[in-house]
Amino acid sequence: MVEAGPIRIDLEQQSVTIDGRLVHLTPREYRILRVLALNPGKLLTHRMILNEVWGPAYRSESNYLHVYVSQLRRKLEPDPSRPRYLLTEPGAGYRLVVP
Repeated sequence: MVEAGPIRIDLEQQSVTIDGRLVHLTPREYRILRVLALNPGKLLTHRMILNEVWGPAYRSESNYLHVYVSQLRRKLEPDPSRPRYLLTEPGAGYRLVVP
């Protein structure tokens, strides 16, 4: 179980809740969140995430990743325009902030 504020990611059950409410994620959204949750607080580069989620042929396709992270923020963040948990490190990648 990984917790980021009110977000709970149950890696065994493959489920995500916010304040106890189940959040529906697409399989790809869940895979991205899972990669970040397995490395809480660590900066993961675009290439690392793309390789884990889409495979080595997509390592330079960061536009895919941007779209899915944006969708995740709309589902998980209280204010997606000012994320607290799914942070962007400009030009580098993303990190899941766990207090």
